[in-house]
Amino acid sequence: MPKSSTKKKSTVKKSQTSKKRATAGKKKAPKKKVTVAKGVTISKARERKLERKPGSSNTGEYTNVSPANFAGRSGGASPYSFPINTLKRARNALARAHFAPNPEGIQRAVYKKYPQLDPKKKTKKGKK
Repeated sequence: MPKSSTKKKSTVKKSQTSKKRATAGKKKAPKKKVTVAKGVTISKARERKLERKPGSSNTGEYTNVSPANFAGRSGGASPYSFPINTLKRARNALARAHFAPNPEGIQRAVYKKYPQLDPKKKTKKGKK
């Protein structure tokens, strides 16, 4: 019995050393990175995972928008969806908020940045 157990140990050691030799000279391929917002790069796999969240299909399409100008995180969607950097995009985020898991969060973020879009706070212009 002792002889067979020593053979097993030696074969285990040989397989471990052969793996080390096989990977010693090879370089690992770098992970592919993708820019999803201004100054933010993530792996391609993480981007795919974020795009699967409800309301997050446009993740990574606004590479020139600062991460602070997205309302997706407050709505439960990807943090890089629902851009609100311009008034036009903020209106669009309001129109598409129903796709997010928490539409009220998107609305809150838009109304905080653009109070003039909030219908509750609108005042009539002109004479009284």
